Amino acid sequence: MKIGYARVSTEDQRLTLQLDALKQAGCGKIFCEKVSGTYRDRPELNRMLDQLREGDIVTVWKLDRLARSTRNLLEIVEAIRQAGARFQSISEPWADTTTHAGKMIMTIFAGIAEFERDLIRERTGAGRADARKRGVRFGRPKKMNVEQLKLAKRLLKEGTSVSEVAHTFSVHASTLYRMLAPAA
Repeated sequence: MKIGYARVSTEDQRLTLQLDALKQAGCGKIFCEKVSGTYRDRPELNRMLDQLREGDIVTVWKLDRLARSTRNLLEIVEAIRQAGARFQSISEPWADTTTHAGKMIMTIFAGIAEFERDLIRERTGAGRADARKRGVRFGRPKKMNVEQLKLAKRLLKEGTSVSEVAHTFSVHASTLYRMLAPAA
């Protein structure tokens, strides 16, 4: 069965052009929604993916109706493939996994996207390593500095309650216990 997917970003936009094209392409069932493509969790898209069966062909008017990024597009096309279905775009004939050439192009896109992710991961790792060498700390800032910890220890030794010391430094008592506990 040919299944169509149509999407517009806002309520005041119309689906007419997409619906006409999908009907003309022979779609027996069409899932429609009015939600931004930046949202990955789209109810009608998810419903369509859940209902796919072996041999179905998911058809869209244009790729940007299905996904806003190459990575997201490839993830959706992979979900379609895993369901035993195929994918095609009416406006981009090269994006058609019902043909050998279309499968090859989508495979090349997937390879390029994976290469791009690896490059980003490598650059990010190198940047983080360089930042660490320069003394940059990652993660949450400490709740209390060294001087505050020394003062907190002294106050506790003098008999001030943990809750009073915690209140003095605007931290939770459990934070105080954790920071004063000996390192394991």
